[in-house]
Amino acid sequence: MSTQQDLALIADKLQTLANLGTKYSEDSYDLDRYHEIRSLSAQILGLAEARPADEVLVKLKDNISHVCPLLGSEAAVFRDNRLLLIKRHDDGLWAMPGGLAEVGETWAIAAERELWEEACVRGKASKLIGIFDSKIWKEGSNVHMHMAVFLVESDHPSPSVTAEATEVGFFGEHDLPPLTPGHHIRVPFIFKLIGGEEEMPFFDRTASDID
Repeated sequence: MSTQQDLALIADKLQTLANLGTKYSEDSYDLDRYHEIRSLSAQILGLAEARPADEVLVKLKDNISHVCPLLGSEAAVFRDNRLLLIKRHDDGLWAMPGGLAEVGETWAIAAERELWEEACVRGKASKLIGIFDSKIWKEGSNVHMHMAVFLVESDHPSPSVTAEATEVGFFGEHDLPPLTPGHHIRVPFIFKLIGGEEEMPFFDRTASDID
């Protein structure tokens, strides 16, 4: 990438942090800091595009109210027809390794990163299994998210616990542990997709897809 593109990407990352902060923070001091981050983003983007920072800031503020679904990514790692799951710190239930994609990375890279961060496993995304709408798949969250699930190939010897997972393990289709909301219906469906019972890559057409 050119220097201009690098600066624009940095500005975009700062803008994303500012938007998330102003959306979810209730602390007035933190809100002031997030507004300052947005101003710094405008300054960097102004330098990259040779435009006044004040002009850029106006456009950034105009986009604050436009809230799109968040993008998440999950890694499906299979060994001997068993799927890698982690026991989450927050609710004590099990899930595939995954989380929000970060600005500047692809969905596939996000899945590989989350796999490493949550299970200490290195792998390579090899195939898109499907894209799942959190509202349709009953995630139990007020945040609307589109989750991409990738088949990830790995010859890493064994997963291990991390700051985000109290336990890790491989589970078969018929011996699944208690799964976190959303995963309780998505994980069994992943087995059907991998087994050829449903077409890949999957995507939601209507809310009746999982009925």
